[in-house]
Amino acid sequence: MSEVTRSLLQRWGASFRRGADFDSWGQLVEAIDEYQILARHLQKEAQAQHNNSEFTEEQKKTIGKIATCLELRSAALQSTQSQEEFKLEDLKKLEPILKNILTYNKEFPFDVQPVPLRRILAPGEEENLEFEEDEEEGGAGAGSPDSFPARVPGTLLPRLPSEPGMTLLTIRIEKIGLKDAGQCIDPYITISVKDLNGIDLTPVQDTPVASRKEDTYVHFNVDIELQKHVEKLTKGAAIFFEFKHYKPKKRFTSTKCFAFMEMDEIKPGPIVIELYKKPTDFKRKKLQLLTKKPLYLHLHQTLHKE
Repeated sequence: MSEVTRSLLQRWGASFRRGADFDSWGQLVEAIDEYQILARHLQKEAQAQHNNSEFTEEQKKTIGKIATCLELRSAALQSTQSQEEFKLEDLKKLEPILKNILTYNKEFPFDVQPVPLRRILAPGEEENLEFEEDEEEGGAGAGSPDSFPARVPGTLLPRLPSEPGMTLLTIRIEKIGLKDAGQCIDPYITISVKDLNGIDLTPVQDTPVASRKEDTYVHFNVDIELQKHVEKLTKGAAIFFEFKHYKPKKRFTSTKCFAFMEMDEIKPGPIVIELYKKPTDFKRKKLQLLTKKPLYLHLHQTLHKE
């Protein structure tokens, strides 16, 4: 085993243990971050084409399956459903496999398959990769995006069944104001509902790619159905809107900015909310406005009550 591979396995092992420790301590946000970052590194190695890799194709497949399990555990921590979850004790069975990947030759313990590498960055990674943000915004069309195809967004969910005395919320995303709106490639918005600790309270939804761009606006004109009755949202919850776009030079989908709406802002009619700099701060503790210019996210709310 080369020194490079030994060091790589040590880093993977340390990351795996950090995630599992956070998980066992109940620090779910930190565990999710660690799992997602490690999963992406494993996916990248599993699909690497370079000739100097010490991993066989079979070992790469096993590495890819471990990445899938990390994503399954991450999804389980974010889910409000309890059935069919990938449990921590299941995940811990994979640590010795990862540690001994060069000699592991048994059948993988779970029926999963490697997933394609998706260049959608885990929390905390963007700051390290995007220090050239402003320089790159003018580079639309460069690069070879077929190497890492952008995710095709559009995962909007239908309205929940009504319940007597309960309120459902439809949010129409009309448009977002950005100084370089015309340069955004395949822009879409990810919508999530988080508690004060940044934990998902509903399934995450993505809008389709924006319908049009003009001047300083990206237009969506799409309805989002909140996947929980308003009365059932926990105190301090907020609805987040993350504006994402594809960056051909770096070949990944990136968060450009975000906005959020708190519970006391839920009321029928139009609302404009401020935009903040990434990375998305789901705990709302270190917020920085994106710009001093009058550019906002424009929404329209409709409440449905039986």
